[in-house]
Amino acid sequence: MKVNRKSVVAFGALLAAGALALTGCSGNSSSGGGASAGGDKATSSLTVWVDSNRAAAMKQVAADFKKDKGITINLVVKDFGKIRDDFTAQVPTGKGPDITIGAHDWIGSFVKDGLVAPIELGDSSSKFEKVAISAVTYDSKVYGLPYAIENIAILRNTALADSTPASYDEMIAKGKAAGTKYPFLIGLDAATGDAYHTYPFETSFGGQVFAQNADGSYDAKKLTIGDEAGQKFATWLGAQGAAGVFNPGLTGDLAKAAFNAGEAPYFISGPWNLPDAEKAGIKVSVDPIPSAGGQEARPFAGVQAFFVNAKSKNTLAANEFLVNYLATPAVQTALYKAGGRPPALTESFQAAQSDPAVAGFAKVGANAVPMPSVPEMGSVWDDWGKSEVAIIKGADPTSTWTTMAQAIQTKIG
Repeated sequence: MKVNRKSVVAFGALLAAGALALTGCSGNSSSGGGASAGGDKATSSLTVWVDSNRAAAMKQVAADFKKDKGITINLVVKDFGKIRDDFTAQVPTGKGPDITIGAHDWIGSFVKDGLVAPIELGDSSSKFEKVAISAVTYDSKVYGLPYAIENIAILRNTALADSTPASYDEMIAKGKAAGTKYPFLIGLDAATGDAYHTYPFETSFGGQVFAQNADGSYDAKKLTIGDEAGQKFATWLGAQGAAGVFNPGLTGDLAKAAFNAGEAPYFISGPWNLPDAEKAGIKVSVDPIPSAGGQEARPFAGVQAFFVNAKSKNTLAANEFLVNYLATPAVQTALYKAGGRPPALTESFQAAQSDPAVAGFAKVGANAVPMPSVPEMGSVWDDWGKSEVAIIKGADPTSTWTTMAQAIQTKIG
C-alpha cells in the first residue's frame, strides 16, 4: 500500500543502557517471580514493539508501570515499515511481542488471521476522538488503543499566497498568479500513483471506495468505487493530467523538495513534511483541501494504535497497561511531541491545538473518513493507483476506471 506515513521527528539517542531492555522478540511468555496485573499468572514482563520515536517517549510510563505493578516493560525498537510483516509472521508461531504499535488499517487482516485480541476500554472510550475509536473498531469490538491521528491538508506558503480558496479551480488560478514554477504540488509515483493523496478530490465528487453502514463502518460487499461519482472524478483527473497540473514524474520527495524551495504556493501533504518546510524557512499555513467536484473534500484519517497479541499469555496485563497507563494526557502528549501527529485522546488533542499547524490539520480532520480497515481494502490499492496514473498520462478515463473497478471486484470476489 503506497501510503506515506513518515516520522517527523528523529531522535538521536534512544534510552540509556540498562534503563529499558531492547532485546528479544519473544516477549509473550512470562517468567516467574513477578507481580500480576488483571489476573495473568506470574506476569513479570511485557514486551512492546515500538519505533525509535515512541521508545523515548514511553520511558517514563514504563517506569511507572514497573513501580506500580512490578511488571517490566521491555521496549523493542523496530523499523515501523517492518512491524506488520514481522508481527504477522511471528504471532502464529507463538513468538512476537505482547503489544505492538501499528496502523488502524491493519486491523481487518489482523482479526481475520487471529493475530490481535480485543481490548476493554470501557468508559475510557468516551475520552478519545470519535474518529479514533471508529478507526480501531472492527465488527463492533475495539482492537487497539489509539494514540495518534493523521490526515493530509493543504500546506500553503504564506509568502506566495494569502489564502487557499474553497474551490480547486480558484486555488490553481491563485497558484498560477503567484508566478512560481508550479501552481500546486501533489506527489505521484510514476508507476503506482498515490490514491491516498488524490482521495480528497475524489470524495468531493461524492466518490468513495465501499458503501458505509449506518454506524460508519464499511460494507466490503458493496464496492462503490466504479460508480457515477467515481467516473466523474476520473474524467476530472484526466483533465488535470492533460493540463500538466498532476505530474506522474513528480514523486512525493520531489514535490516536497520543490515546495521547500519556494517553487509552489500549495502542497497537499501531511504533518510529516512540516518540519523540513520550516527548516527551509517556509512559513506554512495548514488549510482545508479545496473542492474539485462541488462537495466537501474529505481525506482519509489514519490512526496509529497499540495492539495486543492474541497469542500472548499476558493479555490482561497488556490491557491494563494500555487502558490505564497509555490512555492518559501525559503519555498521549509525550507521544504527540515525539511523533508530531495530533493525539487521539481528546484532552491532549485539544491542548495540542495551541499549535496553529495542529489546529489546521484538526480542522481538516474533523470531517475526514477513517481509512477502510477491512481486509478487502488490500485488493484495492494497486489497481486504484495504477489506473489513476494511466488516466493522468492520457488513458481514456471512462474505460480505464470501469476496468479498474471490475478488476478490484474480481479480486475481492
